[in-house]
Amino acid sequence: MSCTTILIGKNASYDGSTIVARNDDSGSGRYDPKRFVAVRPEDQPRHYVSELSHMTKDLPDDPCLYSIVPNALPGRGILAEAGASVRNVAMSATETIAVNERVLGADPMVAFKPAQGEPGTSEYRAEQPGGIGEEDFITLVLPYVHTAREGVERLGALLERYGTYEANGIAISDVDEIWYVETIGGHHWIARRVPDDCYAAIPNQLGLDDFDLEDALGDQREFICSADMREFIESNHLDVSMDADPHHLNPRRLFGTRSAKDHIYNTPRAWYMQRYLNPSDDWDSPSARYTPISDDIPWCRRPESKIGIEDVDFLMSSHFEGTPYDPYGTEGTEETRRRYRPIGINRNGQLVALQIRPYVSETNRSVMWISYGSNPFTSLAPFYANVSQTPAYLNNTTAEVTTDSFYWTNRIIAALADPHYVANSNHIEHYRENVLSYGHRLIARTDAAVDSAEADAQVNNIARSEEPGEVFGDLELANQAMADYLKAQTQDLLSKVLYTSSNLMRNAFAMSDR
Repeated sequence: MSCTTILIGKNASYDGSTIVARNDDSGSGRYDPKRFVAVRPEDQPRHYVSELSHMTKDLPDDPCLYSIVPNALPGRGILAEAGASVRNVAMSATETIAVNERVLGADPMVAFKPAQGEPGTSEYRAEQPGGIGEEDFITLVLPYVHTAREGVERLGALLERYGTYEANGIAISDVDEIWYVETIGGHHWIARRVPDDCYAAIPNQLGLDDFDLEDALGDQREFICSADMREFIESNHLDVSMDADPHHLNPRRLFGTRSAKDHIYNTPRAWYMQRYLNPSDDWDSPSARYTPISDDIPWCRRPESKIGIEDVDFLMSSHFEGTPYDPYGTEGTEETRRRYRPIGINRNGQLVALQIRPYVSETNRSVMWISYGSNPFTSLAPFYANVSQTPAYLNNTTAEVTTDSFYWTNRIIAALADPHYVANSNHIEHYRENVLSYGHRLIARTDAAVDSAEADAQVNNIARSEEPGEVFGDLELANQAMADYLKAQTQDLLSKVLYTSSNLMRNAFAMSDR
């Protein structure tokens, strides 16, 4: 699975929010339809069985309401991908990463092993469940925690207890903090808090490049890790630094990979995100500090300007605009325009920006900005997370290709527009402008109404928990209004793209019979 993540600390965002954004891409040759659903406490499993690894676990009896964007089709488990809870904790899982062979030798992945032989015979071997992975993380963590830090601790305990069968990066946020967790081998993990005035740009690569081991094993102000991390590193000779620092590690160097594939698939994406957010740096000259194939691009940086939702939408839809590497561009050569994997590609399944805002009440604090399909041809749209049901246009995704589904409509638009990108670009630009501007207006109006209602309730000593339906209803009506507008705009875009692309078909002929 391939993805791109950007994490934006509260002092680096345009409005003081924490923002966690990730687009989830399907593997090569496959497309994974997505849905937007609310999981009510009564619908949360009490006995969990992982579909891929057959791991089983009894879950606590006190889950909270949360909303997620999982796979729509069966066969690979829940794969919640991105979610936010009524407690205003958000989680994105996962950013697929890789660890090196030394790590895998020291702490192998916990892979599922099917049963072998016939029961009752000497050759029979019972199946061995695997660890937990992308399929499981959000379901096992998000509905049970009250803060991002608590989420890191719960996830870490699960990794140590059950192990994992894949290397992943997981983001967990609340209104104050964003934490990023990376799995190290089968049972080990590290986590770092994103500095409040920084963003972190993460492709499919183990990204942390500085880790304070003393803090992680002590006060845990900014770093947390497995309790035996020091012994794990020392006993397996994982620190390859020439100037070893017992307090600060470079996890990317100790645990990560550095390959030719990284230079095609991963590092160019981090380079382009930082190029956009720190444009004053030299990115393009022969003496540039960082290039698309640099292995030492910083994990996090302070941006030159505060980052908004529109910046997230652009970056997660980007394809190296303004460089010789843009597959839709005219700079460079045919070879350079296909040299690196862009962020916005055909296999994007969904993009969710999880925004938790400090200036509104807890009821409407968490907003999930959602888009489906290939990101260069769609737009983020905001939906409140604290709801008990979601709009059908985003929820009813099935295997059937239909324009009643937001996912499939955007998939059709992308396939039609891609061969004629320039001719359709104005349509897509206007669509994105309309959807984003309407979304901002709708959220502002709904916030004002909900916050006013909450203030009235406090004056009258009415507890929110006693009448959740009215509050939920306000947010659900806002979500439905957004979905209705989104559907109308998306249908209009489909009509325009279909007309434009039809006129550019190879068998077009201007002369008609009348």
